[in-house]
Amino acid sequence: MFKFLSALIIGAFVCLPSPSHAKDRLKDLKTLDEMKVCIWPDYFAISYRNPRTGKLEGIDIDMAYELAKYLEVEVEFVDSSFAELKDNMQNGRCDIAMHGVGVREDRKAYMDFAEPHLVSGIYAVGMKRNEAIQKWSDIDQQGNVVVVQKGTYMEPVMREYLKHAELSVVESFKAREQEVESGRADVFMTDYPYGKRMASLTTWAHLMEPDEVLAPTPYAFAVPKGDKEWLAIINKFVRYVKESGRLAAAAERHGLTPIVAK
Repeated sequence: MFKFLSALIIGAFVCLPSPSHAKDRLKDLKTLDEMKVCIWPDYFAISYRNPRTGKLEGIDIDMAYELAKYLEVEVEFVDSSFAELKDNMQNGRCDIAMHGVGVREDRKAYMDFAEPHLVSGIYAVGMKRNEAIQKWSDIDQQGNVVVVQKGTYMEPVMREYLKHAELSVVESFKAREQEVESGRADVFMTDYPYGKRMASLTTWAHLMEPDEVLAPTPYAFAVPKGDKEWLAIINKFVRYVKESGRLAAAAERHGLTPIVAK
């Protein structure tokens, strides 16, 4: 009974953040020998569970292992998503989120961000066989249809950017692909990692980039709000992987060199 009650107490302490827990997070991690890392396992080249092997791969997976080594603890990956990010940064489920989290003002009330390690603008994905749209300048033309996912930062940007093409807004990221592949739309807007996924894993997708970066968004590791000591440790780690070349090497492995933050 004593062991059972002790486990409950420890579990409550780990899951429910408090000022003392925040202040001593590194001490707690070392005591438990475990760091819980939130990931979105569908993010190609970032935090992706390969359906063929079942293994996790991507730059943020590599960085999670590097951080665990840096802190001398083990890593436990926790499947999450952008929809669950806010809750998981508040309920103590994860010590850190490492899945290409965009630094956005609406998220800053619920989490703190480390120094960015990636920066991606907006890219377009169209059909290889669509000879009328093979480069970015072909997109904003009368009669063309451009798809964005509702709620993404691409939506307001493209509403302002497009002068001639029609904007179509869909509910899910999969629906963007379906609209283009079916011929109901000409291109969909995404970031570089997802665009690269489409170009790498399909036979039909063609990735296009603007002449100048459009709406660049920094991506960073997110930590629970107000944990200054933990944030300082993560920032020190980010500088370490940049200066040591570990971040650049991981980016090269996963084809993300163009979006590495300086």
